[in-house]
Amino acid sequence: MHIATVGRAFPPHYADQDTLIAAFRAAWAARYHNVGRIEQLHRNVLVGGRHLALPIGDYLQLRGFTEANDAFVRVGTDVGAAAVSDALARAGLTPADVDAIWFVSVTGIAAPSIDARLVNRLGFRPDIKRTPIFGLGCVAGAAGVARVSDYLRGFPDHVAILLSVELCSLTLQKEDLSIPNLIASGLFGDGAACVVMTGERRAAAMGLAGPHVVATRSVFYPDTEGVMGWNIGTDGFKIVLSAEVPDMVTRHLRGDVDRFLADQGLDYPDIATWIAHPGGPKVLEAMEAVFPLPEGALERTWRSLREVGNLSSASVLMVLREALENPPPPGSYGLLIAMGPGFCSELVLLRW
Repeated sequence: MHIATVGRAFPPHYADQDTLIAAFRAAWAARYHNVGRIEQLHRNVLVGGRHLALPIGDYLQLRGFTEANDAFVRVGTDVGAAAVSDALARAGLTPADVDAIWFVSVTGIAAPSIDARLVNRLGFRPDIKRTPIFGLGCVAGAAGVARVSDYLRGFPDHVAILLSVELCSLTLQKEDLSIPNLIASGLFGDGAACVVMTGERRAAAMGLAGPHVVATRSVFYPDTEGVMGWNIGTDGFKIVLSAEVPDMVTRHLRGDVDRFLADQGLDYPDIATWIAHPGGPKVLEAMEAVFPLPEGALERTWRSLREVGNLSSASVLMVLREALENPPPPGSYGLLIAMGPGFCSELVLLRW
Protein backbone atom coordinates (compact mmCIF):
# COMPACT_ATOMS: atom_id res chain seq x y z
CA MET A 1 0.00 0.00 0.00
CA HIS A 2 2.12 2.83 -1.35
CA ILE A 3 1.55 6.55 -1.15
CA ALA A 4 2.33 7.97 -4.58
CA THR A 5 1.55 11.69 -4.25
CA VAL A 6 -0.44 14.31 -2.39
CA GLY A 7 -2.17 17.08 -4.32
CA ARG A 8 -3.58 20.23 -2.77
CA ALA A 9 -5.75 23.21 -3.61
CA PHE A 10 -6.92 26.36 -1.87
CA PRO A 11 -9.75 28.79 -2.54
CA PRO A 12 -8.51 31.92 -4.34
CA HIS A 13 -9.12 34.26 -1.41
CA TYR A 14 -6.35 34.71 1.18
CA ALA A 15 -6.06 37.08 4.11
CA ASP A 16 -3.26 37.59 6.59
CA GLN A 17 -4.15 37.39 10.27
CA ASP A 18 -3.94 41.16 10.78
CA THR A 19 -6.62 41.68 8.12
CA LEU A 20 -8.81 38.99 9.63
CA ILE A 21 -8.43 40.37 13.15
CA ALA A 22 -9.48 43.81 11.93
CA ALA A 23 -12.57 42.31 10.27
CA PHE A 24 -13.56 40.41 13.41
CA ARG A 25 -13.03 43.45 15.62
CA ALA A 26 -15.26 45.50 13.35
CA ALA A 27 -17.98 42.86 13.26
CA TRP A 28 -18.03 42.11 16.99
CA ALA A 29 -16.95 45.40 18.61
CA ALA A 30 -20.50 46.56 19.34
CA ARG A 31 -21.50 43.30 21.03
CA TYR A 32 -18.40 41.99 22.79
CA HIS A 33 -17.44 43.62 26.09
CA ASN A 34 -13.68 43.14 25.61
CA VAL A 35 -12.84 43.46 21.94
CA GLY A 36 -9.13 43.32 22.71
CA ARG A 37 -9.65 39.74 23.87
CA ILE A 38 -10.57 38.76 20.31
CA GLU A 39 -7.21 39.95 19.05
CA GLN A 40 -5.37 38.27 21.92
CA LEU A 41 -7.01 34.91 21.22
CA HIS A 42 -6.30 35.18 17.49
CA ARG A 43 -2.65 36.09 18.10
CA ASN A 44 -2.22 33.19 20.50
CA VAL A 45 -3.01 30.54 17.86
CA LEU A 46 0.15 31.63 15.93
CA VAL A 47 -1.54 31.55 12.52
CA GLY A 48 -0.11 34.00 10.01
CA GLY A 49 -2.95 33.92 7.50
CA ARG A 50 -5.64 31.73 5.97
CA HIS A 51 -7.32 30.89 2.69
CA LEU A 52 -11.06 31.60 2.63
CA ALA A 53 -13.89 30.11 0.60
CA LEU A 54 -15.37 33.58 0.03
CA PRO A 55 -14.17 37.20 0.02
CA ILE A 56 -14.12 38.54 3.58
CA GLY A 57 -17.04 40.89 3.03
CA ASP A 58 -19.33 38.12 1.81
CA TYR A 59 -19.43 36.31 5.16
CA LEU A 60 -21.54 38.99 6.81
CA GLN A 61 -24.04 38.66 3.96
CA LEU A 62 -24.62 34.91 4.44
CA ARG A 63 -28.16 34.38 5.69
CA GLY A 64 -28.04 31.23 7.74
CA PHE A 65 -26.96 27.66 7.27
CA THR A 66 -28.57 27.14 3.86
CA GLU A 67 -26.53 29.82 2.12
CA ALA A 68 -23.33 28.79 3.91
CA ASN A 69 -23.83 25.16 2.93
CA ASP A 70 -24.64 26.10 -0.67
CA ALA A 71 -21.28 27.86 -0.75
CA PHE A 72 -19.63 24.74 0.69
CA VAL A 73 -21.00 22.59 -2.12
CA ARG A 74 -20.06 25.10 -4.83
CA VAL A 75 -16.57 26.01 -3.60
CA GLY A 76 -15.88 22.54 -2.22
CA THR A 77 -16.50 20.96 -5.60
CA ASP A 78 -14.11 23.44 -7.23
CA VAL A 79 -11.23 23.02 -4.77
CA GLY A 80 -11.82 19.26 -4.56
CA ALA A 81 -11.53 18.97 -8.33
CA ALA A 82 -8.35 21.04 -8.29
CA ALA A 83 -6.76 18.93 -5.54
CA VAL A 84 -7.58 15.66 -7.32
CA SER A 85 -6.26 16.98 -10.62
CA ASP A 86 -3.04 18.12 -8.96
CA ALA A 87 -2.52 14.76 -7.24
CA LEU A 88 -3.18 12.64 -10.32
CA ALA A 89 -0.97 14.81 -12.53
CA ARG A 90 1.88 14.49 -10.04
CA ALA A 91 1.44 10.70 -10.09
CA GLY A 92 1.27 10.51 -13.89
CA LEU A 93 -2.27 9.14 -13.73
CA THR A 94 -5.69 10.12 -15.06
CA PRO A 95 -9.14 9.93 -13.43
CA ALA A 96 -9.84 6.82 -15.54
CA ASP A 97 -7.03 5.04 -13.64
CA VAL A 98 -8.76 5.44 -10.27
CA ASP A 99 -10.60 2.41 -8.92
CA ALA A 100 -11.85 3.84 -5.60
CA ILE A 101 -12.27 7.18 -3.86
CA TRP A 102 -12.71 8.04 -0.18
CA PHE A 103 -14.06 11.51 0.57
CA VAL A 104 -13.81 13.11 4.02
CA SER A 105 -15.15 16.39 5.34
CA VAL A 106 -16.74 17.79 8.47
CA THR A 107 -17.53 21.37 7.38
CA GLY A 108 -20.48 20.91 5.04
CA ILE A 109 -23.14 18.47 3.90
CA ALA A 110 -23.95 17.37 0.37
CA ALA A 111 -26.03 14.55 -1.13
CA PRO A 112 -24.91 13.64 -3.74
CA SER A 113 -21.60 14.05 -1.95
CA ILE A 114 -18.67 16.02 -3.37
CA ASP A 115 -16.99 12.88 -4.67
CA ALA A 116 -20.12 12.00 -6.66
CA ARG A 117 -20.19 15.48 -8.18
CA LEU A 118 -16.61 14.95 -9.36
CA VAL A 119 -17.33 11.73 -11.28
CA ASN A 120 -18.74 13.51 -14.34
CA ARG A 121 -16.70 16.65 -13.88
CA LEU A 122 -13.32 14.88 -13.89
CA GLY A 123 -14.15 11.76 -15.88
CA PHE A 124 -13.90 8.97 -13.34
CA ARG A 125 -15.04 5.55 -14.55
CA PRO A 126 -18.69 4.62 -13.91
CA ASP A 127 -17.56 1.60 -11.85
CA ILE A 128 -15.52 3.68 -9.37
CA LYS A 129 -16.12 2.67 -5.74
CA ARG A 130 -17.07 5.67 -3.59
CA THR A 131 -16.93 5.98 0.20
CA PRO A 132 -17.93 9.40 1.57
CA ILE A 133 -17.22 9.80 5.30
CA PHE A 134 -18.59 12.59 7.51
CA GLY A 135 -17.86 13.30 11.16
CA LEU A 136 -14.26 12.23 11.82
CA GLY A 137 -13.09 15.84 11.86
CA CYS A 138 -9.38 16.51 12.29
CA VAL A 139 -8.52 12.80 12.54
CA ALA A 140 -10.01 11.99 9.12
CA GLY A 141 -6.83 12.66 7.14
CA ALA A 142 -4.89 9.99 9.02
CA ALA A 143 -7.91 7.71 9.35
CA GLY A 144 -8.58 8.02 5.63
CA VAL A 145 -5.04 6.93 4.76
CA ALA A 146 -5.50 3.94 7.08
CA ARG A 147 -8.85 2.92 5.57
CA VAL A 148 -7.54 3.26 2.01
CA SER A 149 -4.58 1.05 2.94
CA ASP A 150 -7.03 -1.53 4.32
CA TYR A 151 -8.81 -1.57 0.96
CA LEU A 152 -5.61 -1.86 -1.05
CA ARG A 153 -4.51 -4.93 0.91
CA GLY A 154 -7.37 -6.72 -0.79
CA PHE A 155 -6.94 -5.05 -4.19
CA PRO A 156 -3.17 -4.90 -4.82
CA ASP A 157 -3.61 -3.88 -8.48
CA HIS A 158 -5.83 -0.89 -7.71
CA VAL A 159 -5.34 2.86 -7.51
CA ALA A 160 -7.31 4.64 -4.78
CA ILE A 161 -7.52 8.27 -3.73
CA LEU A 162 -8.41 10.01 -0.50
CA LEU A 163 -9.91 13.48 -0.92
CA SER A 164 -10.32 15.88 1.97
CA VAL A 165 -12.24 19.14 1.51
CA GLU A 166 -12.58 21.42 4.53
CA LEU A 167 -14.05 24.92 4.29
CA CYS A 168 -13.96 25.80 7.97
CA SER A 169 -14.68 29.48 7.42
CA LEU A 170 -18.22 28.64 6.28
CA THR A 171 -19.04 27.26 9.72
CA LEU A 172 -18.51 30.69 11.33
CA GLN A 173 -21.15 31.49 13.94
CA LYS A 174 -21.53 35.26 13.81
CA GLU A 175 -23.77 35.40 16.89
CA ASP A 176 -21.64 33.12 19.08
CA LEU A 177 -19.21 35.07 21.26
CA SER A 178 -18.10 32.10 23.36
CA ILE A 179 -14.39 31.53 23.86
CA PRO A 180 -14.38 28.28 21.80
CA ASN A 181 -15.93 30.10 18.83
CA LEU A 182 -13.54 33.04 19.17
CA ILE A 183 -10.58 30.64 19.17
CA ALA A 184 -11.97 28.64 16.24
CA SER A 185 -12.52 31.83 14.22
CA GLY A 186 -8.79 32.56 14.50
CA LEU A 187 -7.44 29.03 14.09
CA PHE A 188 -9.22 27.26 11.24
CA GLY A 189 -8.76 27.83 7.51
CA ASP A 190 -9.90 26.39 4.18
CA GLY A 191 -8.29 23.98 1.76
CA ALA A 192 -8.35 20.57 0.09
CA ALA A 193 -5.86 17.73 -0.17
CA CYS A 194 -5.86 14.51 -2.20
CA VAL A 195 -3.68 11.44 -1.58
CA VAL A 196 -3.03 8.94 -4.37
CA MET A 197 -2.33 5.42 -3.07
CA THR A 198 -1.72 2.14 -4.87
CA GLY A 199 -1.69 -1.54 -4.02
CA GLU A 200 1.58 -3.47 -3.95
CA ARG A 201 1.40 -4.88 -7.47
CA ARG A 202 0.35 -1.54 -8.97
CA ALA A 203 3.20 0.18 -7.11
CA ALA A 204 5.69 -2.30 -8.53
CA ALA A 205 4.36 -1.73 -12.05
CA MET A 206 4.67 2.04 -11.57
CA GLY A 207 8.12 1.79 -10.05
CA LEU A 208 7.14 3.47 -6.76
CA ALA A 209 9.82 3.28 -4.10
CA GLY A 210 7.78 4.48 -1.13
CA PRO A 211 6.60 5.34 1.32
CA HIS A 212 4.36 2.40 2.01
CA VAL A 213 1.97 1.78 4.88
CA VAL A 214 3.46 -0.75 7.31
CA ALA A 215 0.76 -0.76 10.01
CA THR A 216 -2.13 1.31 11.34
CA ARG A 217 -3.95 1.66 14.65
CA SER A 218 -7.19 3.33 15.70
CA VAL A 219 -7.78 4.24 19.35
CA PHE A 220 -11.10 5.44 20.80
CA TYR A 221 -11.23 7.05 24.25
CA PRO A 222 -14.46 6.17 26.09
CA ASP A 223 -16.69 8.94 27.47
CA THR A 224 -14.86 11.78 25.70
CA GLU A 225 -17.57 12.81 23.23
CA GLY A 226 -17.70 16.32 24.69
CA VAL A 227 -14.04 17.14 24.05
CA MET A 228 -14.44 18.24 20.42
CA GLY A 229 -17.04 18.29 17.67
CA TRP A 230 -20.09 20.19 16.49
CA ASN A 231 -23.51 21.01 17.87
CA ILE A 232 -25.53 21.15 14.66
CA GLY A 233 -28.73 23.17 14.57
CA THR A 234 -30.71 25.68 12.56
CA ASP A 235 -27.68 28.03 12.45
CA GLY A 236 -25.38 25.30 11.21
CA PHE A 237 -22.18 24.05 12.84
CA LYS A 238 -21.44 25.38 16.33
CA ILE A 239 -17.98 24.44 17.57
CA VAL A 240 -17.43 22.22 20.60
CA LEU A 241 -13.82 22.78 21.63
CA SER A 242 -12.82 21.83 25.15
CA ALA A 243 -9.70 22.92 26.98
CA GLU A 244 -9.11 19.18 27.49
CA VAL A 245 -7.81 18.65 23.93
CA PRO A 246 -4.10 19.09 24.88
CA ASP A 247 -4.73 16.84 27.89
CA MET A 248 -5.70 14.03 25.50
CA VAL A 249 -2.11 14.10 24.26
CA THR A 250 -0.70 13.89 27.77
CA ARG A 251 -3.14 11.32 29.14
CA HIS A 252 -3.50 9.03 26.14
CA LEU A 253 -1.38 9.64 23.07
CA ARG A 254 2.06 8.89 24.52
CA GLY A 255 0.91 5.48 25.75
CA ASP A 256 -0.82 4.74 22.43
CA VAL A 257 2.34 5.46 20.46
CA ASP A 258 4.51 3.53 22.93
CA ARG A 259 2.40 0.40 22.45
CA PHE A 260 2.05 0.84 18.70
CA LEU A 261 5.79 1.13 18.12
CA ALA A 262 6.58 -1.72 20.50
CA ASP A 263 4.18 -3.99 18.62
CA GLN A 264 6.17 -3.25 15.44
CA GLY A 265 9.50 -3.91 17.17
CA LEU A 266 10.41 -0.21 17.02
CA ASP A 267 11.25 2.62 19.38
CA TYR A 268 11.30 6.41 19.08
CA PRO A 269 14.83 6.69 17.62
CA ASP A 270 13.62 4.55 14.70
CA ILE A 271 11.15 7.26 13.58
CA ALA A 272 12.92 9.60 11.18
CA THR A 273 9.89 11.61 10.08
CA TRP A 274 6.97 12.87 12.20
CA ILE A 275 3.84 13.83 10.26
CA ALA A 276 1.50 15.32 12.85
CA HIS A 277 -1.78 17.18 12.50
CA PRO A 278 -1.38 20.89 13.42
CA GLY A 279 -4.20 20.99 15.94
CA GLY A 280 -2.98 24.21 17.53
CA PRO A 281 -0.06 25.53 19.58
CA LYS A 282 -1.10 23.90 22.86
CA VAL A 283 -1.56 20.51 21.21
CA LEU A 284 1.85 20.68 19.53
CA GLU A 285 3.50 21.90 22.72
CA ALA A 286 1.96 18.95 24.56
CA MET A 287 3.36 16.57 21.94
CA GLU A 288 6.81 18.10 22.25
CA ALA A 289 6.57 17.77 26.03
CA VAL A 290 5.50 14.11 26.23
CA PHE A 291 7.34 12.56 23.27
CA PRO A 292 11.15 12.12 23.11
CA LEU A 293 11.43 14.00 19.83
CA PRO A 294 14.60 15.24 18.19
CA GLU A 295 14.84 19.00 17.78
CA GLY A 296 12.73 20.26 14.88
CA ALA A 297 10.78 17.01 14.51
CA LEU A 298 7.48 18.92 14.26
CA GLU A 299 8.78 21.86 12.21
CA ARG A 300 6.72 20.86 9.15
CA THR A 301 3.62 20.84 11.31
CA TRP A 302 4.39 24.18 12.96
CA ARG A 303 5.06 25.73 9.55
CA SER A 304 1.75 24.48 8.16
CA LEU A 305 -0.08 25.97 11.14
CA ARG A 306 1.62 29.33 10.66
CA GLU A 307 1.07 29.50 6.91
CA VAL A 308 -2.52 28.29 6.45
CA GLY A 309 -3.99 27.51 9.89
CA ASN A 310 -5.71 24.31 10.98
CA LEU A 311 -7.52 22.82 7.96
CA SER A 312 -9.17 20.02 9.94
CA SER A 313 -8.74 16.70 8.08
CA ALA A 314 -6.75 18.26 5.22
CA SER A 315 -3.98 19.59 7.47
CA VAL A 316 -2.07 16.39 8.18
CA LEU A 317 -2.19 15.60 4.46
CA MET A 318 -0.54 18.97 3.72
CA VAL A 319 2.24 17.97 6.13
CA LEU A 320 2.45 14.56 4.43
CA ARG A 321 2.90 16.28 1.07
CA GLU A 322 5.92 18.17 2.36
CA ALA A 323 7.39 14.97 3.81
CA LEU A 324 7.08 13.34 0.38
CA GLU A 325 8.86 16.27 -1.22
CA ASN A 326 11.73 16.06 1.30
CA PRO A 327 11.94 12.32 2.05
CA PRO A 328 14.25 10.65 4.56
CA PRO A 329 16.76 8.00 3.41
CA PRO A 330 15.34 4.75 1.99
CA GLY A 331 14.37 2.32 4.71
CA SER A 332 13.51 5.10 7.18
CA TYR A 333 10.28 5.03 9.17
CA GLY A 334 7.72 7.80 9.52
CA LEU A 335 4.73 8.20 11.82
CA LEU A 336 1.52 9.87 10.61
CA ILE A 337 -0.58 10.91 13.59
CA ALA A 338 -3.82 12.82 14.23
CA MET A 339 -6.55 13.16 16.85
CA GLY A 340 -10.17 14.19 16.51
CA PRO A 341 -13.79 13.98 17.66
CA GLY A 342 -14.77 10.87 19.50
CA PHE A 343 -12.33 11.56 21.12
CA CYS A 344 -9.86 9.36 19.26
CA SER A 345 -6.48 9.03 17.60
CA GLU A 346 -5.19 7.42 14.43
CA LEU A 347 -1.63 6.19 13.94
CA VAL A 348 -0.11 5.20 10.57
CA LEU A 349 3.41 3.76 10.37
CA LEU A 350 5.17 4.47 7.06
CA ARG A 351 8.43 3.24 5.60
CA TRP A 352 10.32 4.81 2.72
